[in-house]
Amino acid sequence: MTTHHVRRCAVLAAAAFALPVALGVTAPAFAESQQSDPFGPACASVPKEGSGSLAGMAKDPVATAASNNPALSTLVTAVKKAGLVDTLNNAKGITVFAPTNEAFAKIPKADLDKILADKAELTKILTYHVVGEKITPSQLGAGSFKTLEGGSLTTAGSGEAFTVNDKAKIVCGDVQTANATVHIIDSVLTPM
Repeated sequence: MTTHHVRRCAVLAAAAFALPVALGVTAPAFAESQQSDPFGPACASVPKEGSGSLAGMAKDPVATAASNNPALSTLVTAVKKAGLVDTLNNAKGITVFAPTNEAFAKIPKADLDKILADKAELTKILTYHVVGEKITPSQLGAGSFKTLEGGSLTTAGSGEAFTVNDKAKIVCGDVQTANATVHIIDSVLTPM
């Protein structure tokens, strides 16, 4: 590498740093905006194109994004019944542990119907799946997080294998929406 080339690289690096600062974006916020890739076996079943794809979900707020993903239709029905669509769509920097349709199917139908008919209980369960901060994959290894419901949930694991409350597995983690990080899980969590 020539001295001229090294100087040119240094100038470009300085410009890359200065531009976010000039636009009012601090370096840490700029670094935080960089996303890692979603991980987990169920990510392969997410549509490749359209509003339900990973790229499509990133453009919409979380409840809208979930409504475009066919694997989350039961969750979307529950969120609508609880009246939480606007709450979730207007929240900033949250994390949602989103149970799949198969997760809801593990609950006996009579019990699920009872929960869906009880708005207060449904709201309690759904808000237990939401944390008021962004949870990155690096925080999932051994984390404890306060939920919007008021309880706590724990995460454990490493690499791409994580559990929530020693029960639910994250089957597609670190999915980004316009206002939230989503970790899709294979079981419905119950408040402790």
